[in-house]
Amino acid sequence: MKIEKNTAVILRYKLAETTGKLLEESKTPMVYLHGGYDNTFPKLEAALEGQEKGFQTTLDLQPEDAFGAHDESLVQTIPKAQFPAGVKVGGQLQGVGEDGHAQTFTVMKIKGDTVMLDGNHPLAGKALRISVTVSDVRAASKEEIAHRHVHGEHGHHH
Repeated sequence: MKIEKNTAVILRYKLAETTGKLLEESKTPMVYLHGGYDNTFPKLEAALEGQEKGFQTTLDLQPEDAFGAHDESLVQTIPKAQFPAGVKVGGQLQGVGEDGHAQTFTVMKIKGDTVMLDGNHPLAGKALRISVTVSDVRAASKEEIAHRHVHGEHGHHH
């Protein structure tokens, strides 16, 4: 089966810096609903269009093609008193961004009675290299299409 709109694509990936330094490797297959549902990087989705099981590719992605540019407006300094005990550098906290949506913040620095948080994705602003191998392709269910994501094993669970 060819990868096209409304197919579930199962793949394995390696994500690295463009220098080749490995950042992440899938331990279980990644599954996404193909066809413009914003479930993976658009450049990767374009490269996979029309391909089949067994296809392999490696793409270099600029920040805007991956996790976006680093946005300084997402960096905040908050009084330490507003945090639970045990807050540590590198820890992640769930909060609400200025747009009112849930957002993950990473604790970047603790200095005196202030905590610096960064709401950017940890890989924002980085050029990346992604290598993928398509493990399988199947037709998506009506429910998956309606929900705009894959369900079941390696997919989303309700």
